[in-house]
Amino acid sequence: MKKDKSTLIYIILMILVFGLSSAFGQKVTTVHLETDSYPSETYWILMADSLYGDTIAEVPAGHYTQPNFSYVDTCYIPDSVSTIVFLLRDTYGDGMDGSYYVAVCGDTIINKPTITFSTGIYQTRAVPPCFPNPPPPIGPCVPTLIQINTDQYPEETSWEISDTLGNIIFANGPYTNAPDYQPQTHVICLPVGEFVFTIKDLYGDGMAGSLWGGQDGSYYVIQCGDTLVYGTDANFGTDSNYVLLSDTCTPPPPVLGCTDDNYLEYDPIATVDDSSCATLKIIGCTDTTAFNYDSTANYMDYVDSCWFELKLHDLAGNGWVGSRLEVYQEDTIPYILTAGFGVSIPIMLNAPDEVKFKFYINQQASMTALECGFTLINPFGDTVISVQPPFIQPFFVYTAQTYCGDECIEKVYGCLDTLAWNYDSLANVADDCYYYPGCTSPAYLEYHVDTANGYISDVMVQDSCATLAVFGCTDSTAFNYEASANVDNGGCIPIVTGCMDAFAFNYNPLANTPDTCIPYIYGCLDPTAFNYCDTCNADNGDCDPFVFGCMDSTMFNFNPLANADNGSCIPYIYGCTDPSMLNYNPQANTEDFSCIAYVYGCMDSLALNFDPLANTDNGSCIEVVVGCMDPGAHNYEPIANVSDSLSCLYAANCITGPGNPYWLNDECYSWVVDVDEYCCEVEWDNICQATYDYCSGTWTGPLPRRVIDRKLISVTDILGRPSKVTKNKVLFFRYNDNTVERKYFQ
Repeated sequence: MKKDKSTLIYIILMILVFGLSSAFGQKVTTVHLETDSYPSETYWILMADSLYGDTIAEVPAGHYTQPNFSYVDTCYIPDSVSTIVFLLRDTYGDGMDGSYYVAVCGDTIINKPTITFSTGIYQTRAVPPCFPNPPPPIGPCVPTLIQINTDQYPEETSWEISDTLGNIIFANGPYTNAPDYQPQTHVICLPVGEFVFTIKDLYGDGMAGSLWGGQDGSYYVIQCGDTLVYGTDANFGTDSNYVLLSDTCTPPPPVLGCTDDNYLEYDPIATVDDSSCATLKIIGCTDTTAFNYDSTANYMDYVDSCWFELKLHDLAGNGWVGSRLEVYQEDTIPYILTAGFGVSIPIMLNAPDEVKFKFYINQQASMTALECGFTLINPFGDTVISVQPPFIQPFFVYTAQTYCGDECIEKVYGCLDTLAWNYDSLANVADDCYYYPGCTSPAYLEYHVDTANGYISDVMVQDSCATLAVFGCTDSTAFNYEASANVDNGGCIPIVTGCMDAFAFNYNPLANTPDTCIPYIYGCLDPTAFNYCDTCNADNGDCDPFVFGCMDSTMFNFNPLANADNGSCIPYIYGCTDPSMLNYNPQANTEDFSCIAYVYGCMDSLALNFDPLANTDNGSCIEVVVGCMDPGAHNYEPIANVSDSLSCLYAANCITGPGNPYWLNDECYSWVVDVDEYCCEVEWDNICQATYDYCSGTWTGPLPRRVIDRKLISVTDILGRPSKVTKNKVLFFRYNDNTVERKYFQ
């Protein structure tokens, strides 16, 4: 009757069998590899005959994904191959901390329980014969997994598969070179039909290892995900037979569930992850009364042995100088370590057995024992025991309880000190300890009552302390030799002769015996300096370099820092030093603040545009041309730029006036008839005469009524200065209506 097992096994079988050529007529080979913390870095190649031979099988980098996990890969070696080369590689270049072994026909030919390397390591081995050699298949075949979990006697176990006629078509074992309790996995292609599986034992006690203080073995035949043979009866005697039916495989339907075994929701039969993984496993002891109770743990999965990390410490950096550390369990000593320097060493320990550490020192290392120590760390990174430097008591036996994360250990109270007479090797919680009687005062030579074994008394015995220890230098050739000392304190000082005056030039701080002293003579010791002192022996830090320059303080380029005159002195030359100024002096080197800015303009006082503020003539002067500027006059002068309105001659259009021709050249008469049309067109009345008098300056009152709206504001000359109305002078008449008249009276 077939029993359902994990579909994962079915998938693995399909990959292993159908991905390879026919296994019949070939030797079944299994590669067992336990990964380290970086599984994806590890890969291997199996080659025929030599390192450069044909590749038989290989596993690429990235194939292994689970850290600290045991993998089994199966392949087949042709009968023609007599020698194989197994090449193990690491992509990172630091090797691996795991283990591996290679088995052919059930015989282990390569066995590396622990290995470290850099980028690669290889082994060459002869291929053993397989007996019996399986015949080629007839017709279709079905991928079949045969797993033998041996007891502590794998060399007694073998198996075979025969047809109904008794012909053996597959067989393997005994597993002579296989490790105890190590699963032996075989993948075959079994033809369709009825067969008999037979498990055998040479001794006749089956695989009942428990009869001899070990563990029982088991065996399985799995096909298409179904278990055809389920061998839990280990005490089968010489042999046991099972009839099985081999049939073609129908892929089972998918099983939904959590497929990640790192979670509590993990379902071992699930083939498709349904995102139900929720609670991450925290491995540890969940028993609150146990010695190693872990409050954070939620899962227990007992492991009977595992790899621990042992770190060796040395403060001085010179190693253990011949000393050693013994590590043993159950009175066996599998490890003797002599390194130091902070080296980390992987060690395999049984769990939860007690582990013991004993540190031995030799005579050479007796003074360095206080520099040594060690630390033991379990696979989960927890420190199991830490003995930091110094080793106060050499030969002391340190104990610790080993576990691989989740074995609950009962609390046992007792003395944990192996030096005590009531030491309890089963205890894991400290209790009172009792020691050996003797001299308990370190001030006496008898303090160590048993120097051979390193025992130190803690119970005083009367008169056991006899000789008072006197520490000091016992070397008669030393500077600090003490004749009364009986214990050398290691502080002997050799005689050193020298000057002991701390204020002397040749003072020797290491000297303890006086010698000639030389006084300090401070000065500049640099021969290239200005103030070099050839008789000094101590530099005062005050060297002055040569500074060349003018040393005359009355000179323009005087250098106050110069201490050596180079004849470069230049006298002061005062003047305007700004090249943009009118009076710039190119010879001057000292500004006297006399600079005058350029003011461009006409500097001719007779010119029309004369600028009294200009100091630099820009050639813009305009000559004054006086004349009649009225185009309506008879004597209009087109080139005139200064109006002489009095010289303008007009037609006698007015019907009023004194009546004589003189008025035609009278500026005031022309102005009156211009501003008051009544005087020209109607009559020359008193208002006309008053206006005329106002123009000539003889009128003292306001302007007459008819011209009051146009008021004369000012009369100025060509320079804008106030002026009276006089002849032979250009005048400007400004009115309140913003008009200006330019007039010239002759």
